[in-house]
Amino acid sequence: MEALRAAYVVHDRLHQTDPVAFAAAAPRIRAIAASGESKVPRGLMDQLPALEVISVFGVGYDGVDVAAARERGVPVTHTPDVLTDDVADMGLALLLAVARRIPQADRFVRAGQWPGGPAPLGRKVSGARLGIVGLGRIGQAIARRAEGFGMSIAYTARREKPATAYRYYPTSQALAAEVDFLMVITPGGDATRGLINAQVLTALGPKGYLINVARGSVVDQAALIHALEQGQIAGAALDVFEDEPNVPPALAARDDVVLTPHVASATWQTRRAMADLAFGNLQAHFAGQPLLTPVPQ
Repeated sequence: MEALRAAYVVHDRLHQTDPVAFAAAAPRIRAIAASGESKVPRGLMDQLPALEVISVFGVGYDGVDVAAARERGVPVTHTPDVLTDDVADMGLALLLAVARRIPQADRFVRAGQWPGGPAPLGRKVSGARLGIVGLGRIGQAIARRAEGFGMSIAYTARREKPATAYRYYPTSQALAAEVDFLMVITPGGDATRGLINAQVLTALGPKGYLINVARGSVVDQAALIHALEQGQIAGAALDVFEDEPNVPPALAARDDVVLTPHVASATWQTRRAMADLAFGNLQAHFAGQPLLTPVPQ
């Protein structure tokens, strides 16, 4: 925000806080600076006749109506690559946390329960089978980290990637049936909404764990809660949810679930790099230079 305000006139979420003032400013607005969770629908763009560019602070841009933007000739940019390592690190951290019951063990010690006997046993990670839903930049980074744990790795994606040595499955359900841990790191949006459904969770089975560092929309949250309540899966670790920041009490109350508040990229180093890239895309546009990281066609 400091960089934006130093270079531009910024109307911070004026369309949400003061519709009258927004209507007055709208004809002069030339750019939208959005977060990965922002909603930029066609209707908002229609109110901005001078709109030239949309810069998203985040790798995900499923909240932006990219088709509507392209119809108007408005480019959309995002911040890939700079957050790959942090999200991959967090995916493995969540996997370890849910398998080895690290948050539960912390609470066990803090509550003074240790003198009364040992904590419940966890699940071994090294040598286990990992399935990755989405083998893009972050999915491949997760796979490389998992190799260090001696895990066998398989994946599903929109298309097979012959350059990798990992086993490919054509559907999430087929993949889930063959793994111990199912890691979700596919893009959000309508194409993947509810991709991890009741059938996938049933295939994962009562000894399987789900980890989601993608988008909350990718997992059918009601089906996940049902699967946990019925013992159809062993547990889940979630960094994202359907209606953030609101987390269902049915998830928050469970001892077999690890929850974090959408913090996979939340380190000082990475958020600074994301901010610099999002700002750099705006600078490039207004300088008439090629955009640094336009979203894929």
